[in-house]
Amino acid sequence: MEILDGAETASIEKALAFLRAGDIVAFPTETVYGLGADALNPYAVAKIFEVKKRPKFDPLIVHIGDKRWLSLFADHMPVEVVRLTEKFWPGPLTVILPKKPIIPDIVTAGLTTVGIRMPSHPVALRLIKAFRNPVAAPSANPFGYMSPTKAVHVAKMLKDRLPLILDGGDSVFGIESTIVSCRDNRVYIHRHGAITVEELERVVGNIYENKEDGICESPGELPFHYAPSRPLKIITSMDEIRHANSSFLAFRNPPEQPDAKYIKVLSPDGNLREAAANFFSYLIELDHHDVDVIYAEKIPEQGIGKAMMERLRKASKKYHPEGGI
Repeated sequence: MEILDGAETASIEKALAFLRAGDIVAFPTETVYGLGADALNPYAVAKIFEVKKRPKFDPLIVHIGDKRWLSLFADHMPVEVVRLTEKFWPGPLTVILPKKPIIPDIVTAGLTTVGIRMPSHPVALRLIKAFRNPVAAPSANPFGYMSPTKAVHVAKMLKDRLPLILDGGDSVFGIESTIVSCRDNRVYIHRHGAITVEELERVVGNIYENKEDGICESPGELPFHYAPSRPLKIITSMDEIRHANSSFLAFRNPPEQPDAKYIKVLSPDGNLREAAANFFSYLIELDHHDVDVIYAEKIPEQGIGKAMMERLRKASKKYHPEGGI
């Protein structure tokens, strides 16, 4: 495995050679690092599932390099989707649309819809535009684990399972894209992410929670996901820390010293954007310590805080269905 500077032309050319040969590469986006393959090559896409050990029923997001590509791969664009993509693309918003037959079924887990987004990271855009094909790319981590926000995270998680990582620095948002669909002139949110509900509503009005049971239309809709290897418990007060051999993920500077072995503070003054940028990186760091449990302070559920809490709840359910320990 090589880690190359994604800003260098020679690095992009090397990544392109792997993609054209049907191989996979890791690359930076503004949200998290992605594990990419040619979205139109089902054999290449199959390598993503093998490397991540990802269930075949969990669909992938297709990344495009130009807004005009959308009509090549999606069959119908509701006016609400047009408004959202005009506002937020390139950027951390994924839209679920009816797919055209050119998108292989392995990408969409056999569904008739596909999630598409146009990333804003300059390395990602340069790579996809030069490739001239859409790139299917989930987060570059083992399935169910926390998403990487640095090239070194990818290298440690996937080791020698892929040939190349393009290093584009730390992810700006540090949390995955928001995923939406449109039905009957309503916009539904499937995954809270870097674009907040409040931002979406300023463009298209009311946003509704997706309540379709039994259908996994997008990444992150499984009951548990984004989980560290250690059990995680969400707490509202430091008094709930019962294990000294523990780690503590604090939202803001605690008023007193917590009774935990390792501590990371997402944002000293409680800035939600700063907290999101550090979220996965700090959880990954805490997970490397030999502790019995990771305690995570509840985050205010406003703006991007909803996305972080969504991920904490899913992580807490991996070991304990009720989120306890």
